[in-house]
Amino acid sequence: MGKDLIEAIANLDEERAIAIVREKMSSGETAYEIVEQCKKGVEMVGKRYSEGSYYLSDLIMSAEILKEIMVIIEPYFYKNVAEFTEGNGAQIIIGTIEGDIHDLGKNIVIYLLRSSGYRVHDLGVDVSPTKFLEAIKETGATVIGVCVLLTFCIGYVKEMVDLLVEAGLRDDVKIVLGGYPVNEQVKEYTGVDYISNDAVKAMKIFKQITAGISPK
Repeated sequence: MGKDLIEAIANLDEERAIAIVREKMSSGETAYEIVEQCKKGVEMVGKRYSEGSYYLSDLIMSAEILKEIMVIIEPYFYKNVAEFTEGNGAQIIIGTIEGDIHDLGKNIVIYLLRSSGYRVHDLGVDVSPTKFLEAIKETGATVIGVCVLLTFCIGYVKEMVDLLVEAGLRDDVKIVLGGYPVNEQVKEYTGVDYISNDAVKAMKIFKQITAGISPK
């Protein structure tokens, strides 16, 4: 299921990928289903990059394809916002970790958070561990959302957590890590508090954290 879109993105075929997305939306596939397929395609791009068969320009190209797809599917995510209660003005820092320039998942979460009343500081993509630390000090935010799609960038997430420990801020900050390669093993390795590879699930985690409830 979705193999055609996954392959189109993995092969950096922008025209075909866009056409497939339009067909899927017309046939009734949800925006979330399409995003999951996109993430798998990007993961294949990342693997080819790490193996040396793709270059930085190819990573940039895949990010541009995702931006075009987002233009098509973005309006459909707002249909899910009503299920969330309004945010209490809580501040959340979010960004894609260093070495990774993909922002599809990040942007979806940001749309949901802002639409629900949260104050989101978007640090963008390719964000260094140091920049996350600086943002915490500048804003006073106690919740961080970190996005990663490329497996080889996970080490930078651990570096960010280690920096928070060194700065004496780790106990004051909750970290939510999201992205296609995220699992319990990654959670244990990086030392983050919560993980999610689904935008709606991530939104619920943020909601519970800011409400003082421990997510399960």
